[in-house]
Amino acid sequence: MRKEKAYLYLEDDTILEGIGFGAQKIGAGEAIFTTSMNGYPESLTDPSYKGQLLVVTHPLVGNYGVPEKVYKNGILADFESESIKVEGLVISELTEGYKWNSFMNLDTWLESEGIPGIYGIDTRMLTKKIRDNGVLGGVLSVGAPIKNYKKYLADYEKKNFIAQVSPRKPIEYKNGRQLVVVVDMGVKHGILAELYKLGYSLARVPYNYPADKILSYEPAGVVYSNGPGNPAILKDVIKSFTEVAEYKIPIFGICLGHQIATLAFGGSVEKMKFGHRAINKAVIDMNTRRSYITTHNHGYAVYPSGIPHGSKVWFLSPDDNVVEGLIFKGRNIMTTQFHPEARPGTNDAGFIFSYFQKMINNAR
Repeated sequence: MRKEKAYLYLEDDTILEGIGFGAQKIGAGEAIFTTSMNGYPESLTDPSYKGQLLVVTHPLVGNYGVPEKVYKNGILADFESESIKVEGLVISELTEGYKWNSFMNLDTWLESEGIPGIYGIDTRMLTKKIRDNGVLGGVLSVGAPIKNYKKYLADYEKKNFIAQVSPRKPIEYKNGRQLVVVVDMGVKHGILAELYKLGYSLARVPYNYPADKILSYEPAGVVYSNGPGNPAILKDVIKSFTEVAEYKIPIFGICLGHQIATLAFGGSVEKMKFGHRAINKAVIDMNTRRSYITTHNHGYAVYPSGIPHGSKVWFLSPDDNVVEGLIFKGRNIMTTQFHPEARPGTNDAGFIFSYFQKMINNAR
C-alpha cells in the first residue's frame, strides 16, 4: 500500500495532512459526513453524492473489500450505479478487505476509477466541525500540496450535478405488461430492483425529459428519483412533474423527487446545516404512529411550514422535524425523503413500494 502524503483543505482555511490512497489527483466538493457503519460500495456509487467529499465517521473502512459487479435483469446487485460518484473519500483508517466475494480492495477500486482518498486524519474532529459549522467546501489532493486551493472551490448551490449522473437517452428493462417511467435524476439501482420485483417494465429517462415524452410511454406510474444538488435550479423537472400530475397518473417521488413534488405545488425546500446521511435514521408514520429505521442521503429538506397546499405529512423525523414523506390528497402522488429500498440499510420501509403498486392498481 502506498504511503504518499495527502492534504485536505477546507474553505475555513483548515488544512489536514494524512496518507493518500486511491488516485493521485485533486478532488473538490462539499465536505459532508455519513454515520453509516457499512455499505461503502453502495454509498460511494450513490449518485446523490455527486459533487461531494464523503467523510465516513466509522473508523474502519475497507475491511470487506469490494465485490465484482453483478447484474441481474440489467440491474446492479451490490452497487447503486456503474461508477463511483463521490469526488473524494475521507476516512480514519484504511483496512484490507477479507470476504468471500471480495474482488479488489478499496484502494485499488478508487485508483481504477480516478477518485482520491485520504486516511490517517481525525475524522471525529472533522465531523464535529461540519456538525457545528455546517457543510464546508473542500479540496482533497493526493501526492502534492496545493498553493491556492480556493481556485478549485465551486458554488454547490448553483451547479447542476444531475446532468452528470442522468442518462442521455432512455434505458429500458423489459418485464411485465405494465410499465413505470423512472425520471432518472441519479436513481439508485436498488430502487430499480424494487420496482422490477413488483413486475413492472421500466423506462429510465433523462432528468430533463419533457412531460409529453414521459406520457408517450402510457405509463402505469411515474417515479421521480433521488439525485444530487439543489432542487430549486431544476426548473424543467418541476415543470414536467406539474404537467404529468395533471393526468392523475400515480407518481412516487423519492428523496430529490420528494423535494421536486413540494416545489411543483408551491411548497418550499431549505438547505440543511449538515444533512441526513445515515442508514439508521428514525421516521414516524403520522397515520399509524409507528416508527421505522430508514436510510437517508439528503442535504435539503422540507419542513412542516413549507409543505404545499393540498398535501398531508406522511412521515416526520423525530430528530429535527424534517418532513420525510407526503401524501397529496386526490392527486395520486406519494413521496418519501428517505430511501425506502435501503441499500445499504434496513428493510423496514420496503412496504412503501407495495403502497405505490396499490396506488397504480386503484388508478386502473
